[in-house]
Amino acid sequence: MAESFNLTLTDELRSFIDQNCGDGTLYSTPSEFVSDLLRQKKQQQEAEKIRQAVIEGYRDSIAGRTYEFEGNLKDLIQKVDP
Repeated sequence: MAESFNLTLTDELRSFIDQNCGDGTLYSTPSEFVSDLLRQKKQQQEAEKIRQAVIEGYRDSIAGRTYEFEGNLKDLIQKVDP
């Protein structure tokens, strides 16, 4: 369900939004533009969490904090991401 959200913007930010909306741009409305920016930010944050988890895994491996996996990795992946 979509909800509205009111923002107070500086003239500079409003101008930036206006420059990126309308004819000759990727976005028809300011709402589309701001929504896409928010989605991009959310994806960046999720990707950063994944990067940090991978780095933590490498550090664990380097420090010898590992164990031998006994199972089927393909099945495990399918259970997590159907």
